[in-house]
Amino acid sequence: MTDLIDEPLAPLSTAPDPVPPPASLPTAGGVRRRLAAARRAWRVLTSMRTALILLAMLALAAVPGTLLPQRGLNPLRVADFHRAHPLLAPWLDRLSLFDVFSAPWFAAIYLLLFVSLIGCLVSRIRLHARALRTPPPPAPRRLSRLPAYERFVLPVEPDLALRSATAALRRRRFRVRPADDSVAAEKGYLRETGNLVFHVALVGLLVGVALGGLFGYKGTVIVPEGDGFADTLASYDGFSPGRLFSAGQLAPWSVTLESFHAFYQATGEPTSFDAAVKYRLRVDGPVRSADVRVNHPLALDGATLYLVGHGYAPRFVVRDGAGNVAYEAATPFLPDDGNFSSHGVVKAPDALPRQLGFAGLFFPTLGVGPNGLVSTFPGAARPFVLLTAYRGDLGLDSGRPQSVYALDTSHLTRLNSALLAPGQTMRLTGGGSITFAGVSQYATFQVGHDPGSTVALGAGVLIIAGLLGSLWVRRRRVWVRVTRFVPDAGSGPDGGSGPDGGSGPDGGSGPDAPDRPLRSGTPPGRTVIEVGGLARSDAAGFAGEFARIVEALKEV
Repeated sequence: MTDLIDEPLAPLSTAPDPVPPPASLPTAGGVRRRLAAARRAWRVLTSMRTALILLAMLALAAVPGTLLPQRGLNPLRVADFHRAHPLLAPWLDRLSLFDVFSAPWFAAIYLLLFVSLIGCLVSRIRLHARALRTPPPPAPRRLSRLPAYERFVLPVEPDLALRSATAALRRRRFRVRPADDSVAAEKGYLRETGNLVFHVALVGLLVGVALGGLFGYKGTVIVPEGDGFADTLASYDGFSPGRLFSAGQLAPWSVTLESFHAFYQATGEPTSFDAAVKYRLRVDGPVRSADVRVNHPLALDGATLYLVGHGYAPRFVVRDGAGNVAYEAATPFLPDDGNFSSHGVVKAPDALPRQLGFAGLFFPTLGVGPNGLVSTFPGAARPFVLLTAYRGDLGLDSGRPQSVYALDTSHLTRLNSALLAPGQTMRLTGGGSITFAGVSQYATFQVGHDPGSTVALGAGVLIIAGLLGSLWVRRRRVWVRVTRFVPDAGSGPDGGSGPDGGSGPDGGSGPDAPDRPLRSGTPPGRTVIEVGGLARSDAAGFAGEFARIVEALKEV
């Protein structure tokens, strides 16, 4: 107790207790560290090395889009891949490998590359603009230390030699910077300009691709001969719109397939395909004719019509038990091999008293192979169709989506089968019939609208121009220094060490020592010329160019 009483008391204060800063508010040091980390990340992202890595990643990411069928280009081939690989296809679909160019991971690489290129270009353009305004650097003190060096003597005054060297370098498209006793020259700025044009055009190409991906669309449609379609969403069998696509972009044009011709060699190899079409650009517009062939698309008011495939569409007439026509149309069958053995289905939902369905195999030129019936030639030389009939509920009213090329037999009763030639009829068990009325062909068209195609085309031209400039233009720096020749005292009869007072090849004497005839009006004199050169690109080819520059400087 005595210890507590004897302990000195702390002085009293009326000041409030200090309040510690909230833990959620960053300190000044923390802000600086975060800003420094952000700057480092930005420098790494906008470095040319990162841009090249991202470009390589983009190229690798596009590889699956070329090896695997893409849903936006050909949904039928994607469906065939799913049927052929029922275990692998769902995993590929989870990774968006059937929609590579619209996948989130592809967009992430694309955007990072876009930002990286812009960051690189901003700094490089600023530095290049500064370099264009900066004159060539003055001559080094010792030109002899440069990779290319030459020294010779001319029988002219230093002023005349300097003016002549300046004029000679300008004639060779050097940008010169004269000084009192020297001239600095440099050329090849277009090399960096071409490099920058290449990268700016690459950004423009990415912008063009982005415009097409955001505002464009692609659609595929199968059109039998004599049939047609219009540019409406309901007409397409497959449609892939851009992220910002609006149905108001669709133009009021329409196309009718008049005829389709495919020509083959005797071995079955195709030689040509030709789709004769008629089209209108407006509802009340004139009817025009055109031939759509491979690599010869048709331009349609901002959209482009491509011929991407073809096949056969057998014509069938289905009658129900009461003798009424329940179905009559050309039905596209999908090819299974190069000889166009094809599969397809016929659905007659209006047949009475029960709906009818038919699963069929079509053979343009019927033959017999090791595993049964096959087509031996892609042309329709001996067309036959093998049909299997079903009766019951087709499942069209269940609300579940159903492919027009598949038949759900879970609620159907199988009837009879038959192999039919054109004109033959199969009678169905329990009433009804189906007639194979003939064969027509169909064409598969792809319609594409790409508002960024013009931007991409212009960027492609600039890419080639910039690449040529960066490859052909060479960066060169040349310095010329002139000094009055002063021979050593007592070195010869005229103050030199040779017969004419020079000091050898570098001093202007020897066999080449006699002074050249001076130009009219030029006072007598001798000048030592030193030429130094530096190749900032393609050093291997600079020796010959430097020798030609020296020869030009000697012609005073």
